[in-house]
Amino acid sequence: MKNNYSKSEKESVYALRYFQASLFQKILLTGGSAYMSLLHTTKRPDMMAVLGEVTGNKARKKMYEEMLNDDEGLQILRDQPRINTSTTDFEALSRMPSGTLGKVYLDFLQSHKISPDKRPIVQFIEDPELAYVMQRFREIHDLIHVILNVPTNILGEVVVKWVEGIQTGLPVCLLAAVCGPLQLSPKARKKYLNYYLPWAVQTGFEARFLMNVYFEKRWDQKLEDLLKELNITPCEEPK
Repeated sequence: MKNNYSKSEKESVYALRYFQASLFQKILLTGGSAYMSLLHTTKRPDMMAVLGEVTGNKARKKMYEEMLNDDEGLQILRDQPRINTSTTDFEALSRMPSGTLGKVYLDFLQSHKISPDKRPIVQFIEDPELAYVMQRFREIHDLIHVILNVPTNILGEVVVKWVEGIQTGLPVCLLAAVCGPLQLSPKARKKYLNYYLPWAVQTGFEARFLMNVYFEKRWDQKLEDLLKELNITPCEEPK
C-alpha cells in the first residue's frame, strides 16, 4: 500500500484550507447550506459538506472521545490515514480475492462510477484533530454503503444517513435522514417505512461504532467475517 502523509503534512492540510468565518458568515453558511440541503438532500453534497462543518461541533467532540477510548480508533487518530487515489493502492485491491473488503469496495466504486477523490477537504473546522475526524467520516462513507449493502440512490443514502446519524449524532446526518424520504416515490416510501427504516435504526444502535474501524488494515479480511465482528446484518431487498 502507498504511504500516507507525515504528521506535519496532515496537520498542514487542514491549517492551509481552514477558513476563519465570522459569526455573521457562519450564520449565512448555516442558513444557506441548510436551505439547499433541504431542497436537494442527496443532490448537493457540497452543501451537505458545508452544513456538516459549520454545525455539530459537540457531536464531533463526542466522536473524537469515542475514538480516543478505543484501541483501533486511537490508532486511526494517530496515523490519520486518508482514502483516495494518492494514499490507497487500488491496483492491489483489484488483485485481492473475491469477497474481501478491499475487492468488494473497489467493485462498488467501479460499478457506481465513484471516485474517492471527490470528498472535499474540511475547511471550516479550526481544530485540526476535529477536522480530521470530519474528513475521516467523509472518506469512509462509501465503505459504509459497502458493509450495509445499500446502493447510492436516494433510498440507500437515507438508510446510510440514519445509521451515521444514530452513531455520530451529527445534525447534518439526521437532517438528511428525516428529510430525504420526502423525495421518495410512494412505492419506495412504503418499502422504506416497513423495512429499511426499522433495519437502519436497529443497525445504528447495535453495530460497533464504525468510526473505530481501521478499514485500511482490513482490506484482505473477508467481508462476511468483518460484518460478524461489527454486529451487522447486511440490508436485503424485502420480498
